[in-house]
Amino acid sequence: MDKVMNGDDVDDHGQGGIDAAIQDYYGAWFDEGSRLTTRSTAGKIELLRTREIIAERLVPESRVADVGGGTGVHSEWLAAAGHRVRLLDPVPVQVERAAEIGTFRAEVGDARELPWPDGDVDAALLLGPLYHLASAEDRHRALAEAARVTRPGGLVFAAAIPRIVAFASAWLGDEAPDPLPPSMIELLERGTFRFDHIRSPGAHFHTAEELIKELESAGLVECEGLEGPAGPALEVRGSEGDDLLEPALTIARRFGPVPGVRDLSNHLLAWGRVG
Repeated sequence: MDKVMNGDDVDDHGQGGIDAAIQDYYGAWFDEGSRLTTRSTAGKIELLRTREIIAERLVPESRVADVGGGTGVHSEWLAAAGHRVRLLDPVPVQVERAAEIGTFRAEVGDARELPWPDGDVDAALLLGPLYHLASAEDRHRALAEAARVTRPGGLVFAAAIPRIVAFASAWLGDEAPDPLPPSMIELLERGTFRFDHIRSPGAHFHTAEELIKELESAGLVECEGLEGPAGPALEVRGSEGDDLLEPALTIARRFGPVPGVRDLSNHLLAWGRVG
């Protein structure tokens, strides 16, 4: 999560404005790949925990769709592990960078309308789209599409950003405003993206329970926090927190599934099998 976008500007234009902000944010100046690999200890923990959860559930040589896969950080390790991967992302610049890796297919597209036939993959990853879709209807469309292209018995993984962490991260390292602006209260109550400063062009922020309820239609019933409660602090420290990586990983693994505590992670990851 990175503080730059103006939430009121995005909201005034609805999902179309959010989509345009995504193109500018990820296409013009923010490096999503470095966020997961070098920029902060929290990003490294997110990547490691995501790998752990996904890798232990995939069978060898799975066909995997990485929807909203950005510059290919997840697709690269999946392909190296022997899986047959295809990446789809709405930002052409990111797709070009992903295609340069050369070990998987990469194309431009939208999570709400996937270009693949029914049951075409063994697993689908939605590790970014849900928190960029403002309406429950659009999030349902993305989940339904992921389930459609996944074979019966296959896996769907979906990530979200907890709203309590989005609320706190609006002023990471600064004093909280007093009194709270109405936009902050709206975020806590409904998860709506309306505030004046936020770290990425997000659109909706979940509680774990809300996420699980939304995902039940796609059969996703398990949910864990990825970075654990140390995640926000490690985000502030950037890469200077690497000496705390192993202890933070231990805490994240131990408490990632615990209701309430999992919402203190920077990201939630839910998964389940297509019925």
